Amino acid sequence: MSNMFRSKIESLLSKADICIGGGRPWDIDVRDERFFKRVVVCGSLGLGESYMDGWWECERLDEAICRIMKARLDKNAVRKGSLWQMLKAGLGNPQRLACAFTVGRRHYDLGNDLFERMLDKRMIYSCGYWRNAQDLDAAQEAKLDLVCRKLGFASGMDVLDIGCGWGGAARYAAERYGVRVVGITVSEEQARYAQRLCAGLPIEIRLMDYRAVEGQFDRIYSIGMFEHVGCKNYRVYMEKVLRCLRPDGLFLLHTIGGSVTTFYLDPWMERYIFPNSMLPSAKQIAASVEGLFVIEDWENFGADYDRTLMSWYERFHRGWKDIEAAYGERFYRMWRYYLLACAGSFRARRNHVWQIVLSPGGVENGYRSIR
Repeated sequence: MSNMFRSKIESLLSKADICIGGGRPWDIDVRDERFFKRVVVCGSLGLGESYMDGWWECERLDEAICRIMKARLDKNAVRKGSLWQMLKAGLGNPQRLACAFTVGRRHYDLGNDLFERMLDKRMIYSCGYWRNAQDLDAAQEAKLDLVCRKLGFASGMDVLDIGCGWGGAARYAAERYGVRVVGITVSEEQARYAQRLCAGLPIEIRLMDYRAVEGQFDRIYSIGMFEHVGCKNYRVYMEKVLRCLRPDGLFLLHTIGGSVTTFYLDPWMERYIFPNSMLPSAKQIAASVEGLFVIEDWENFGADYDRTLMSWYERFHRGWKDIEAAYGERFYRMWRYYLLACAGSFRARRNHVWQIVLSPGGVENGYRSIR
């Protein structure tokens, strides 16, 4: 029976030019024979969990995942947990208000020491813009400036930052463009950090869900938060943004997007990294804004996330010795798998990064795209 499982996995991986025990960086070295059955039975969940358990190694995990995705092998595997996720998404609303703070507690509150060693100096946890950048700090600053320019920030404007993270974007906008910012987050650690970072600036940081926001703003942006909204709430989210945006205002949505419409996240990613999350498709976003907003601009720079994630991994790996005692070896393997698997998915162009500019009634004389 064990030989049958091994033969099946070897046959599948051969389609991605990956060998068991081969000498190339993307080949897989199996340390525990139970690996084969676990992956056959549990699919992507078993692949990730068996890596966390040390059952296999791969020097270039990012490249192996890229090859697996390009060969569409993930579509051929049995995905344990997918049926439950489909039922959960279909019968319930995992992103309802009562669950809104779950991802904050389980992911963003993991520890600022972890994220400080992984992220850039501004603590921006989203894709950088690498067109003219040579390092992570420059790529993240270029992304922030791109958002500000696309929204046409001017001194004295009132701005809402939905999903403000550790406050880096709000601080950049206030310092460079003279705007007043209200930033919201569902993470207690982020809120405390952002309040300290933005002290003395015209910035208010609130621990709250987007559904609780009131008031009117000249501009609204959301960078890397829409992935936690959930398809059952996309329309609710857009209606809230519309109510909070002045009639002549602009809204910029920066989100990871999937190539096809789905209703749940990869089972391993959902269990260990981003609970109650999912990637929107272009179809789902378009439907959510229909009749509410004019789509003024839509830019895709998803290939830049590969480089961003590889930079995060390199920084995380270099700084691991400083935090190893607090997190442990299994966490290291989980986090390595997360960062490098995501890099592989963007390299394979299975996932994208979209910046979408929306207006309530259409910009007079047309919106001029900014790159």
